[in-house]
Amino acid sequence: MRHSFLLLFMAVFISCNTPNQTRFKMIEQNTLINPQTKNYAFLTCMYQDSHFPAFLVDKCKNILVHLCSEIETQKPGNLDELYKLTHASVELINDLEDEFFEHGSELETAAAECLASNIEFIATAYGFDADVEELIATRNW
Repeated sequence: MRHSFLLLFMAVFISCNTPNQTRFKMIEQNTLINPQTKNYAFLTCMYQDSHFPAFLVDKCKNILVHLCSEIETQKPGNLDELYKLTHASVELINDLEDEFFEHGSELETAAAECLASNIEFIATAYGFDADVEELIATRNW
C-alpha cells in the first residue's frame, strides 16, 4: 500500500512538472481585441508542411495567441516591454523542441522563418516597429 501511494505521488508530481506543458490556459483567438490578430491565420507556413505535426503547431499557435492576449492586457509602452513579452513566448516555443524531435520533426530553418514572421506580424499589428531578430533573440531554433 505504501509503495503504491509513493508511485502514485511520483506520477502526479512528474506529470504536473513536465516542462513541455503549456504554462497557461488555452486562449481562443476569436477573443482577441485587435482585429488583425483576431482574424490572422497563424503559422500557415507550418500547417502546410507535413514535416510539422499539426498538434505541435497548435501548441505554437496557442503561444502566439497568448502573446497577443498578453500585449492586449499589459499594453507594453515601449520596445523593451514588448521584447520581454516576446522573449517569454519564444522560450515557451523553445520548450517544445524535444517534443518536435520525439515526433520526427524539428524547429529548423522553415519553422524559424515562419515563427519569426508571425511574431513580427504580431508586433506590427500592435503598432510596434520592432527588430525581428530582437523579438526572437531568446530562440534556440
